[in-house]
Amino acid sequence: DAPRLGLGMAALGRPGYINLGHDDDLPEKDVDAMEVHAHTVLDEAYALGIRYFDCARSYGLSEKFVASWLENQPVEVQQSVVIGSKWGYEYTAGWRVKVGEDEAHEVKKHTVAQHERQLAESRELLGPYLRLYQIHSATEASGVLQADDVLGVLARLRDEEASAATSRVAIGASVSHPQVKPLE
Repeated sequence: DAPRLGLGMAALGRPGYINLGHDDDLPEKDVDAMEVHAHTVLDEAYALGIRYFDCARSYGLSEKFVASWLENQPVEVQQSVVIGSKWGYEYTAGWRVKVGEDEAHEVKKHTVAQHERQLAESRELLGPYLRLYQIHSATEASGVLQADDVLGVLARLRDEEASAATSRVAIGASVSHPQVKPLE
């Protein structure tokens, strides 16, 4: 059972996120300082009872930061948390807070190739801690929920996990619009 409340790592895993004023939140934005800050927030969240941590490939180094935090935790902490990640957006800002006028911090790519690449990256970083893997911001407009090739790959992954002796990864979708119909 997944916890009902969690900590999203979006603004903790990269120096520039879509939050207004995030540029002013941390005086130091180098990778090491951001990782220390992320670990501090993860420690506090865990102390307050948070057991779900939400990452995504587009959240900069969120998966790396969560993995390095977990590596320094006792086994009972490692076993008590649920780590989720999402695929489909690619982080393109290259650790810059501000990007050029024709650039974006992230680009949506709901393709089989993107899924395969990002799943391998997430598994490499999170290893056995990855417990939930979702399509990032699935919308009717994106067409990903009707893309037979993507749905086929996700079904195959679901079946592989269900038949594995150490099944651990649930498959799902995050949505970014409340009017999206439920998946059945």
